[in-house]
Amino acid sequence: MTKKCKNNSNNTKLDLLLVNSGKIRDIYRLNDENYLIVASDKISAFDYVLPTLIPNKGKILNKLSIFWFDFTKDLISNHLINGNFNTFPVNLKSYEYLKDRSMIVKKVKKINFECIVRGYLAGSGWKEYIKSQTVCGIKLIKNLKESDKLPEPIFTPSSKEENGKHDTNVTFYELANEIGTETANNLRDISLKLYNKVNNYSISKGIILADTKLEFGFLNDNLVLIDEAFTPDSSRFWEISKYKHNNSQDSLDKQYVRDYLENKVKWNKILPAPNLPKYVINETILKYIEVYEKLTGEKFK
Repeated sequence: MTKKCKNNSNNTKLDLLLVNSGKIRDIYRLNDENYLIVASDKISAFDYVLPTLIPNKGKILNKLSIFWFDFTKDLISNHLINGNFNTFPVNLKSYEYLKDRSMIVKKVKKINFECIVRGYLAGSGWKEYIKSQTVCGIKLIKNLKESDKLPEPIFTPSSKEENGKHDTNVTFYELANEIGTETANNLRDISLKLYNKVNNYSISKGIILADTKLEFGFLNDNLVLIDEAFTPDSSRFWEISKYKHNNSQDSLDKQYVRDYLENKVKWNKILPAPNLPKYVINETILKYIEVYEKLTGEKFK
């Protein structure tokens, strides 16, 4: 039996079975082997979904993820089957809302940990380093400054929590204890390879990939890349031309929203979350569009 599911971005109802509703994406069952992932225009910060929508944001996340899935497929397979709405099954093409913000993917067994790679010292990593010269418990060299490039990228996994719980940093030992040493090693190795490949490409486009968050799953016992990849929601992007040593950066990602919530309205990170003013909405989508266009070389329509 199908369940009519309401999409929070524009009240579109899909006559499909809703498998999971995340902070940003909804997952629907198409058949025993395939799912439909729909990226909404919602935005989250500090693990809370904000009440304000960012128009067209879901389209950018979806299109950029498809771009990176193709770019990285020589390193690791992914769950993408079809991201072209024009060739979707007829029953899906009746929902114009799905265009550019949805993809048909293979059903996989998800690994419930986020694989974070940090190449630069920023955000929560910088705050921890000030106190202890560590990032997620990993000891770093002395005298690093904010936004410094690390001697080498580091792998800092975290738990993937649901139902409003906050994601929690875990050590590599804790990760290995939960999913096995071989899988943990494979996750670390491929995450670092993906980061290096994408960062090298991004730098050629004038963009630094400071850090990123990746997710993986198993398909027929093979590790595959899933969910989203190297988007302004899951990554920190800095323009090389504006990079400032020993300073916070004017980034092309969600950090702009986090900075507004922490510095402008002094949000205590307790619900209810505040609404975003129009100028923050406009500036956020402009940043997302800019990084999409610079990385892909395509105009966002």
